[in-house]
Amino acid sequence: MSQNAPDYAALEAFALELSAAAASAALPLFRLRDLSEINKGNASRADVDFDPVTEADKGAERAIRALINARYPEHGIIGEEYGSENTDADYIWVLDPVDGTRAFISGLPLWTTLIGLRYQGRPVLGVIAQPVLEEVYIGSPLGSRLITPKGSTPLAVRACSGLADAVIGTTDPHLYTGAEVEAYARLRTTAKLVRYGCDAYAFAMVAAGTMDIALETGLKPWDIEAIIPVIENAGGVVTNWHGQPVGPEAGQVLAAGSQALIDEALTHLRVAAD
Repeated sequence: MSQNAPDYAALEAFALELSAAAASAALPLFRLRDLSEINKGNASRADVDFDPVTEADKGAERAIRALINARYPEHGIIGEEYGSENTDADYIWVLDPVDGTRAFISGLPLWTTLIGLRYQGRPVLGVIAQPVLEEVYIGSPLGSRLITPKGSTPLAVRACSGLADAVIGTTDPHLYTGAEVEAYARLRTTAKLVRYGCDAYAFAMVAAGTMDIALETGLKPWDIEAIIPVIENAGGVVTNWHGQPVGPEAGQVLAAGSQALIDEALTHLRVAAD
């Protein structure tokens, strides 16, 4: 194991390079009318399990991996499209080159590139990038901030008195199954406002203080590990539906602007926790 503390300034700068490289690969394909996709999901339940992958996903991940392998060949990588390498390393990059591919192929600018970094097994740095909007949300022990062409702005979650005043987001309520359906319905009817279809962008809005809760089920590590440092270093909390830290298998995830809001949401969700 490495005895040197992470150089977060250097790692943040490199993560921003990775984000720019991914954007260069994906943006030329956004709203391309003849862009083809492959369904990785269950074809018999396409309305729910349509899980597309495009050349934007693949090209963006190839670009990120090439830079990591050139700059930090000793680092590990876990990526949605091209698998894992060197996973016993102290530093492991966890990549979702296009989170929200459904939005991407629909021409909606709510997809993101997620770039996370584990250090000794713990997510410590994350980037949520939306290149169409020219927004990069980045978080590490140095703090969380939003970077745009206009400059850098600190991120901070907002105060929320409780679920009755909360704006919550989830990608699609039809993704919930079994006991999750009723648990989510109880949460939804308690909240002030619910928005759908934002994928990881909803979590960025929790960090930015425009939404209060984001939740999902069935997540993979690359869907959430970049998000955790952004929200936590903006003052928020990320747990599983048991109220525990999100583990390496991800799964059911809940993020909110405060522990009190997490606790209130869990009164509805914990019964369906797996």
